[in-house]
Amino acid sequence: RDDRIEIIANDQGNRTTPSFVAFTDTERLIGDSAKNQVAMNPHNTVFDAKRLIGRKFADAEVQADMKHFPFKVIEKAGKPVVQVEFKGEEKTFTPEEISSMVLTKMRETAESYLGGTVNNAVVTVPAYFNDSQRQATKDAGLIAGLNVLRIINEPTAAAIAYGLDKKVEGERNVLIFDLGGGTFDVSLLTIEEGIFEVKSTAGDTHLGGEDFDNRLVNHFVNEFKRKHKKDLTTNPRALRRLRTACERAKRTLSSSAQTSLEIDSLFEGIDFYTSLTRA
Repeated sequence: RDDRIEIIANDQGNRTTPSFVAFTDTERLIGDSAKNQVAMNPHNTVFDAKRLIGRKFADAEVQADMKHFPFKVIEKAGKPVVQVEFKGEEKTFTPEEISSMVLTKMRETAESYLGGTVNNAVVTVPAYFNDSQRQATKDAGLIAGLNVLRIINEPTAAAIAYGLDKKVEGERNVLIFDLGGGTFDVSLLTIEEGIFEVKSTAGDTHLGGEDFDNRLVNHFVNEFKRKHKKDLTTNPRALRRLRTACERAKRTLSSSAQTSLEIDSLFEGIDFYTSLTRA
């Protein structure tokens, strides 16, 4: 709007929305509300659909990811689908359908802010996505009722958001460093006269904020085992509470050198108090 990028906050006032979809006995939740109840409902709360979209069930990466998902992924026509319990019934959803639910939420967020209907959208994907993954993402947009004008690379979108296409005169090389929730991508772009060309991409599709959380969770599971001779991993709810505390502590360390974790009655009535430093 007015020739500049505007980031719209969601109904919780947050400028980012977690790509979580939860199914309960009574309703479907999307975004913050889905993520907030994951400890109580781990088997029916779906996230990371982006890791499944446009891939085959037999893909080595899909098989590796499935080991870490608390929700069930099964094979249907050679593709991965998610199996959950919704309103007391067993349901299956494709990654495209899950992604479309998140996109629908984004559409509604934009519509309530802009006060009108949103039909057209440009959807971003990682630069390393292949044609199958790009097409599946486009399909997710169509299911959400969007006319997907174009699929563009995330580093290109970042460059546009920072106005680099306007600031550049002549040819410029730009390095985009993107450490996200589940992936770490570095892209080298060339920008000339508003044209973006991805020259090279590198990174790790399994390194992001969630991996930092995993490391912290494993560390504190071992600490709990050492102190109390009990194995937290047998209790999904305790693990989820620990993960939430770890994520909060990680965020605190962005602005403080040290923080503490205090979780009452974490496992079998045992309170868990510990501290964490940056280094």
